[in-house]
Parts: sequence; structure tokens; C-alpha cells
Amino acid sequence: MTIAERHAYILNQLNEKGYVRVADLADALSVSLVTIRKDLKILESRQLLFRSHGSASIRKSYANERPVEEKETIHALEKQRIGQKAVELLQANEAIIIGSGTTALAFARGIPNELPLIVLTGAMNVSLALMEKEKVELMQLGGIVRKSATSVVGPFAEEMLQHFACTQLFLGVDGISLDYGLTTSSLLEAHLNQRMIQAVEKTIVLCDSSKFSLRGFGKIGEVEDIDVIITDTGVATSTVTELEDRGVEVWVV
Repeated sequence: MTIAERHAYILNQLNEKGYVRVADLADALSVSLVTIRKDLKILESRQLLFRSHGSASIRKSYANERPVEEKETIHALEKQRIGQKAVELLQANEAIIIGSGTTALAFARGIPNELPLIVLTGAMNVSLALMEKEKVELMQLGGIVRKSATSVVGPFAEEMLQHFACTQLFLGVDGISLDYGLTTSSLLEAHLNQRMIQAVEKTIVLCDSSKFSLRGFGKIGEVEDIDVIITDTGVATSTVTELEDRGVEVWVV
């Protein structure tokens, strides 16, 4: 196979999946890892893909900080569907944690008014959405305010979590990488999310398919820390298969 044919194959795989792994390409094309890395470097220099450790994506792989007002307008219908599906996991009178992010906010808005719950959250916009739910007992974490995300972070919020045991965490993320794990654009937010995972029996990640193969500045944890991911139909079949092989239940809506 010529270089041009290899490059065409790589770009075709990217167009289909949005994400490729160096090892998979080497096996498929019967060439060395070194050869594939050189191919990816050439394609990146032509601005046809973005490389990361052991993989490449069709778009820039780094998740940047954006104001929550802007993020709410991106993939809004997908986020609404994801939030509505997540509501099916709720049971009356359980104590849950809701993280920050616009998909988590969509989930909070979809909680039925008549469903009794205890909800612990650091996201102020989530708290405001739940103020209208008469059966929800709401506990707001305190700490340093992240204005861009309308959420609180820091040691005070983390210390509060040590006093509670909850059943489920509904977590929004800025990026999911099969190699690197779960990330967010804020280091303090990532550290708080780690504490949230430790405080629950089950972790559910709510994210639209654009978050796959992205990476934020702060690492939350590994893919194996997740019990369920709820995402939309834009996710690649190969990604779903690998997640399921690693013990994660994937709901596509």
C-alpha cells in the first residue's frame, strides 16, 4: 500500500468514527507503529487531524473553557434527550449528587415535580432549577464560585461531601478519552468531581457525543470509574463497543 493510500484510509476512518488509535491503524494496514505515527504527523501538518498520545481525532482534542450561556446553545436537543433518559434511573426518596454542566442542568430540569429526592449539588444553576421542585430537598455546596460555570469548587465544598453518602452521581464532563479518561477544563472542578465519585455507589456520566476524544486540563478519573454513560447517536459504534468491553453500560439516545 502506498503512502497516499494509507493516508486516504486513515482519513476515511476518521470521517466514519471521529477518532482512531495508532495501534488499530498499524494492525489494519500491516505496518509498524512508527510508520503510522509518521503518517499522522504529516496529516496533522496539513491540518487534516489532531494527534494525541496513541491516537488522533478529526477535531482539536483539547476542551476549552466556555461560558455556560454559550454551552447551553450547543447540542441543546441532544442534551435534553440525555437528561430525560437519565431521569429513568431515579427512584423515590434516594439521595443523589448532580455535578455542574449544561447536560447536568438539562437533567435537573427534567426531574418530575412529584418525585421526592434529596439532591446535593455544587452547581448554582442546578439549584435554581430545582427550587421549583416541591418534593426535592436541596443541599447546596459552598466554596469558591466559578462564574463561567455557575458552580462552586474548592476545599469547603470537598469537606462538605465527607458528611454525606449518596446513591448516584449524575456527572457532566468536558471530555472523555478512552486513553486518558474523564476530564474537565478546571482543575478545582476535577478535584471536586473526584470526591463526588467517592461519595456515591454509582456514577452516571451525561455527555453529548462531541465530548468523546476531547481532553480538558483537569483529570477527573478513568473510564473504569464510570458505571453508566448516557450519550447521543453521534457516538461511534467502536467507542461504544470498547466502553462496554471495559465494563461501562452505554445508553445511546
